[in-house]
Amino acid sequence: METQGKPAGPTRRETDSMGAMAVPLDAWYGASTARAVENFPVSGHRMPGRMIRALGLVKLAAARANGELGILDNRISEAVATAAREVAAGALDAEFPVDVFQTGSGTSSNMNANEVIANRATEALGGERGSKLVHPNDHVNLGQSSNDVFPSAIHVAVREALVQDLRPALLDLLQALDAKTRAWHDILKLGRTHLMDATPMRLGQEFSGYASMVEHAVARVDRAGLPLEELAIGGTAVGTGINTHPDFARRVCGHLSELTGLKFREASNHFEAQGSRDGLVEVSGQLRAIAISLSKIANDIRWLASGPRGGLGELSLPAVQPGSSIMPGKINPVICESVIQVAAQVIGHDAAVAQAGLGGVFELNLMMPMLAYNLLEAIRLLSNAARIFATKAVAGLAANPERCRGLIEQSLAMSTALALEVGYDRAAAIARKAHETGRTIREVAYAESGLDPAEVDRLLDPVAMTAPDPTRVGSGA
Repeated sequence: METQGKPAGPTRRETDSMGAMAVPLDAWYGASTARAVENFPVSGHRMPGRMIRALGLVKLAAARANGELGILDNRISEAVATAAREVAAGALDAEFPVDVFQTGSGTSSNMNANEVIANRATEALGGERGSKLVHPNDHVNLGQSSNDVFPSAIHVAVREALVQDLRPALLDLLQALDAKTRAWHDILKLGRTHLMDATPMRLGQEFSGYASMVEHAVARVDRAGLPLEELAIGGTAVGTGINTHPDFARRVCGHLSELTGLKFREASNHFEAQGSRDGLVEVSGQLRAIAISLSKIANDIRWLASGPRGGLGELSLPAVQPGSSIMPGKINPVICESVIQVAAQVIGHDAAVAQAGLGGVFELNLMMPMLAYNLLEAIRLLSNAARIFATKAVAGLAANPERCRGLIEQSLAMSTALALEVGYDRAAAIARKAHETGRTIREVAYAESGLDPAEVDRLLDPVAMTAPDPTRVGSGA
């Protein structure tokens, strides 16, 4: 586990409101960040890159807004904006060493961004690093508080991750499943309920269900982004907007919309926007639902490909990795298993996010860094898993039509089609006789149904069982 503490190499001294701190000589951050590194050597997990990018975008938008409003000198505004753009581009990610498990408002990470941007802007204007020619609070954080910056940054980061990472990955998976749906329309197979044989269906129909689940997942992503359009920025400390211009938030949201290509607007109620993280809890619930869908699909495919000789064997998974260290030639459903594990982890992230949502106390949620980390990690895992599932498993799936057809003929559920002609009880007796003698429903029906063999064949045509038929309705004799 990576831990942080006091700097080991050459240092410089910087001060914040609590006094002087030793800061690594070549660091762009300052005393407040160094203090946080010393105070929170908890997990070794730093803020995700998307969160750092979002902080940079918020600071960039704020610098532009303050410059436009005439509150911030244009030279300083431009220097701050340029430095913030570097942060947003990921060029300074190494300058964000603060642990995720820090102050619950995210103040340490906000100040980390303020200090890095201030020092970069200071040097750009000819000043010395640490001199505060551009001040982290007075200039970079002008009109802001960690209490409105950090939740705003989470909304920006999560929306970008949903749109740029998860949605395209799910569309890749949807395309792969759609391709199988079309390709396997004519392959007949057993349906299964309660893990038991059920009436026949098309393999393409089964995969159309999986495709529809992913289509619904994409819709969930789209819905998840809606509550994130509202930003807390402009509320400052407790939601009243103290120390900021009345038009600041509107301008910041406008710039963020322009910078990201996504729609953002000032929160309709700043007290809700800072005291509650309900919108993010809602997003997490949608991610949990997507994870559960992917797990179901992966688990079904794993079962359908089980064997290859002692299991269902209706599908063959692509051999991407030897599955056993002791059994030569054994290929396990490793990609499916990876997806199932990811789903379990995402459900765990959702539990953490729910607990974080409970951390809203009066005018501030006090578990925001952990919430941000878990949400972004859930999106990252789901995005990667969906894409790998599509390319390394679904795309290379092969159907085994003969195996599928053979299992249909052996199924006792074929008696369902006889019930319309001979009645439920008689059909059940035929099924029982077939089971006891090891014969097929067709063979017993020829001998004991009283129907013409041609009529038996018509009734037991599995193709006709895969869709509603107005000639095959009723409760039987």
